[in-house]
Order: sequence, then C-alpha cells, then structure tokens
Amino acid sequence: MEVHPYEKYMNTLEVTYKDEYAIVQMNRGKVNAINFEMVQELRDIFHALEGNAKMKGVILTGQPHYFSAGLDLIELIQYDKDQIRDFFVSFGALYLELVQFKKPFISAITGHSPAGGCVLAVASDNRYMAEGDKYVIGLNEVAVNIQISQNLTEVYAFWMGDGLASRYILEGKLLTGKEAVAAGLVDELVPLENVLERAEKRMQVYLRADQEILINTKSKLRKHLWDKLDLEAENSLKEASELWWKPEIRAKMKAYVESFSGKRK
Repeated sequence: MEVHPYEKYMNTLEVTYKDEYAIVQMNRGKVNAINFEMVQELRDIFHALEGNAKMKGVILTGQPHYFSAGLDLIELIQYDKDQIRDFFVSFGALYLELVQFKKPFISAITGHSPAGGCVLAVASDNRYMAEGDKYVIGLNEVAVNIQISQNLTEVYAFWMGDGLASRYILEGKLLTGKEAVAAGLVDELVPLENVLERAEKRMQVYLRADQEILINTKSKLRKHLWDKLDLEAENSLKEASELWWKPEIRAKMKAYVESFSGKRK
C-alpha cells in the first residue's frame, strides 16, 4: 500500500492498512490528549482515506486503557487567543467531517473516552468499548467549563434520544460502559484485548455489502441529522473561544489542570 507523503511525518497517529480498510490509532502519550497537531493529522488522514478508492472503511482506536482523555488542557491553557480560536475552528471542522464521513467508520474504544474523546467516537457508525467500570465515556464539557456546540448536542441526541441526551449533557455526566450501552451510546462491551478485533469483525460485515448501496444507505440514515447541523458553526465556535478567556472560567480551568497535571507525567 502506498504511503501518503505526510503520513511519514505524523507525530500523533499510526495508520495500519488492511486489504480494504485502515486502522487509525491515536498515539500521543499514554492518554491520547487532543491538541492542535492531532486534530490536523486526523483531518488529513480521514480526508485521504475518504478519497482513496481502495479503502472502504476506517477504524479509529486508541491505546490500552485510553481511547482519548479529551482535550489537552495542559497545552491548550498555554495557547494565545489566535491559537485557541484556530484550535476550536479546526476541532469543529474535524467533528463535522467525521459526522459526514461517507464510508463505514467504527470506533474501537480501548478505555477512557470522556469529552473530546467522546466527540470523536459519537461521529462513528459503531462503538465497541472495553468492558470494566473504571472506563468512562460521555460529554462532560459543562463539568469542565467548556462550551458545547449545538452540532455536538444533535449527534448525542441522535444516538440516545433528546431527553436522555439533554439530561446527561446538563449534568456533565460520564457514563460507565454498562450505562453507555443502556443509553444507546455504545454498541457492545468486550474485553480490552478484543476491542479492535470486534471492530474489525463488524467492518468485515460492511465490506461484504455492495459499497454503493451501503454508502447511499448511510446517507439516508443520517440525512435528518445532517440537515440539523450548522455547517458553518461560526457563532458557536466564536462563543466557545470567547468564553475560554472569561476570568472566572480561566481560574477554574487552571485549578482543574493543576489538579491532574502530575498524573499525566
């Protein structure tokens, strides 16, 4: 399989090509915290895979115990106003691109997947998660003082329904795997060592289908969701970047970062 030139220089991802699909593994430290570089590399690889006719699907996965711990607040708290605006714009664009990704897209959730990790996972067609009550998934943006976008609330509700999504988002609730399955957020729990294997088994089912019919059907299933999305989302992103600099929020965020920064080393 030919390697795209930029893939030789990716710092946060590892890509494995199978016969008809690719496995994209996030590989940035032990918790796969999301920074601007990772967002850009994810956008690049998914764009390349969507345009690659040989690749009929993508599996996104992480490392043992962490799919992604979410945004790298330790790094982001150091960004200036231009950098944080660029980050939110790029992250918002990545999310929309993943939600609208035409080919089969599966998340093999290898552990914790809160906040930004959940943002990536909910864009996929299927989510297989490592079993164990210590692993959590969910949109806890309210709890960590980050403004959630309208686009993100729409996809959360797409999977679990308006009422449950509303309650969980307002609570900033992180769900255990069992709660996530019950809510419809996760398809199935499997042992950690079998998560990727289970995702590949599902991918094989998709590969047996006529690809034009499969892609057309995914488009029909997501049409009502896509119609609700704000494809510009400038106001929401502007709101998030402005609130980022609110003094009382900055103070809480710095305290939050200080409380866990030692654990990331």
